[in-house]
Amino acid sequence: MTASEGATALALAAAQAAADKLATDIAILDVSEQLVITDVFVIASAPSERQVQAVVEEVEERLRGLGVKPVRREGERAGRWVLLDYIDIVVHVQHLEERAFYALERLWKDCPVIAFADAAGSVPRV
Repeated sequence: MTASEGATALALAAAQAAADKLATDIAILDVSEQLVITDVFVIASAPSERQVQAVVEEVEERLRGLGVKPVRREGERAGRWVLLDYIDIVVHVQHLEERAFYALERLWKDCPVIAFADAAGSVPRV
């Protein structure tokens, strides 16, 4: 089983919102075969707590415009790793240091990658 079209479209919208706020190292992973609780992880990095929060706010605003709100939000107080749970997708916005330390892509390396190209023209690492 692969991620649904709806989950993939939502993940791509979240990734573009993150890119628009200058998030780096954006990755989209199809975790649907490994997890029953979600289909897709969107992972993005930012160099500071303030930038993490800006990325989170943009993702929430963009997805709210598509009619979805997160059912759960974690980590906002510290601002180093914020998780937004939209059921079908989970968005992780991490400070660069947390991203390097926890290496979520390494933990989920067996999962297929969903290609993402920034609409502004640059292609973040996927």
